[in-house]
Parts: sequence; C-alpha cells; structure tokens
Amino acid sequence: MATSEYEAVVYDLDGTLVGLAVDWATVATDVIEVYDEAGIDATGADLWDLMVRAERHGISEAVESTISRHEHAGARNSRRLALADELLDRSVPVGVCSLNCERACHLALDTHGLASAVDAVVGRDSVETHKPDPEPLLATLSELGVDPSEAVFVGDSPRDGTTAERAGVDFRFV
Repeated sequence: MATSEYEAVVYDLDGTLVGLAVDWATVATDVIEVYDEAGIDATGADLWDLMVRAERHGISEAVESTISRHEHAGARNSRRLALADELLDRSVPVGVCSLNCERACHLALDTHGLASAVDAVVGRDSVETHKPDPEPLLATLSELGVDPSEAVFVGDSPRDGTTAERAGVDFRFV
C-alpha cells in the first residue's frame, strides 16, 4: 500500500492490524445480562445499540466493563495480520484509531511486538464519541501533530471509511 505520500498513517486495529479473538455474540449475550440485571428490556437490540443506549439507562460503566473484559482477553489471544508488518517499516508517525477500548488496543500491540511502532492510540473510551464520528480520528491526528489533509486512515469497514470522510482524511480500504 502506497502511504509514502502522507505525513502520517492511522490504522484501525481489529481486522486491519490484528484479528481479536472475540466472540461478539457471546459479548452481546453478556451485555444483555447487564440489561436484564438492571431490569431493562434489551429485546431486538444489537451490541452497538446496547452500547449507545447504556448511558441513557445509567449502566454504561457495567456495559463498558463487560465488553472490555472480552476485548482484553481477545487482544491477548489475537492473531497478527499481514498489514501489521507495515508498522515496522514506517517512515512517518503512526496511530491506531479503534472502536475497541484503548487498553485492548495496547494489549494487542504489545502481544505482537508492535507497540514501539505506534505513536498514538485512541480507543472508543479515549474520547466522548465513537467512529463514525470524526472525533476519534481527529484526536489521533492531534496526538500525532498532523493535519487531517496530510494523513491517511487505513481500515476494514464502511464505518472506517465514513469516519475518514467526515474527518477530511484520505482512506484506504483493506
């Protein structure tokens, strides 16, 4: 991937640099249990909806803790993807901007010997909003000291592409 024309490269984590070993259906089931324990009906909601609605119901800490626990374990048992090798040959600042919690990002990078190749990490709990809002990507670029017009975001999902577009950052789909 030609990223040499940019002043910085920001990567999504899961599905881009590593594959977290997380069974998202189990995570959703565990989050639904948090809702059940609080006496809140979660029928028909997917995991993303449950995360978003948690604050409104006053259970966001419990939901975040439940999801993060799975992500931490999944990060430790993740598999390194081929694109991660780019980080070791970098010539510009590198960031990670992820919907995973920041600690899971650090664990995955540490697990695969990539932590020293990354200059900034922003997870879903690092800022107030989540992708596809541009705030997480803009916060990553701010930590890197790079203007959005001088960077590229590399990701594996339409949400990543929307995030890049909203932030005014070029995007590369993997």
